[in-house]
Amino acid sequence: MGSIYLVRHGQASFGAADYDQLSELGLRQSALLGKWLAQTGQEIPLLVTGSHRRQLQSSAACLAAMSPNAARPELQVLEDPGFDEFDHKQILLRFMPRFADSLFSAYLEQQEHPERAFQRVFVNAVARWTSGEHDAEYSEPWPLFKERCNAALARLLAQLGKGQTAWVFTSGGPISVICQQLLAIPDRQIFDLNWSLVNTGVTKLLYRSGRDGPERVSLSYLNNFSHLVSARDPALVSYR
Repeated sequence: MGSIYLVRHGQASFGAADYDQLSELGLRQSALLGKWLAQTGQEIPLLVTGSHRRQLQSSAACLAAMSPNAARPELQVLEDPGFDEFDHKQILLRFMPRFADSLFSAYLEQQEHPERAFQRVFVNAVARWTSGEHDAEYSEPWPLFKERCNAALARLLAQLGKGQTAWVFTSGGPISVICQQLLAIPDRQIFDLNWSLVNTGVTKLLYRSGRDGPERVSLSYLNNFSHLVSARDPALVSYR
């Protein structure tokens, strides 16, 4: 059987002017993943990322820590925007049109717990997006986002041969959608899974190849963050 590992990117820069870059914690999380892979004797023969900087930076930090002195000429690298996250800014603004980016940031700064306040608003914004009642208001409605993520997985499977391994650095949304397809999770529950995904957590898929391509894809494990737990620092485990 072949394996596909889906890695959620390291912590991004919540509250910063540019969210799409890793925080210092995100860089450390990604490096710990690389060290854990080296210690456990795992290889990355095929590396796939979305096009977001936080995904690219996570994969680069992981590889640098995994083999700091190796050129890795055997490594094949692919970029597929199908593994990109949804546009969270648009989803927030459609839910709260009075908040431009700067106004929403100012609102969060006034809250005692900005991350909790953001989560409360975001849960409702996502519920509106996934409801199917406002699809025309979004550049990428929920059904199209699901279609994009599952198509990205299908493209990857089409490239893989029997027993091959790929590592995909992506985001919580695509990982949740792919698990939703495999486990038949209803739309109303899928973000309960999404909120539980840890930064740099690893989800493993298994696939069996047939004569005409993959015959079956299954979930082996979900949201493994042993590389963070083994560092014995609870502050390493983040969800946003």
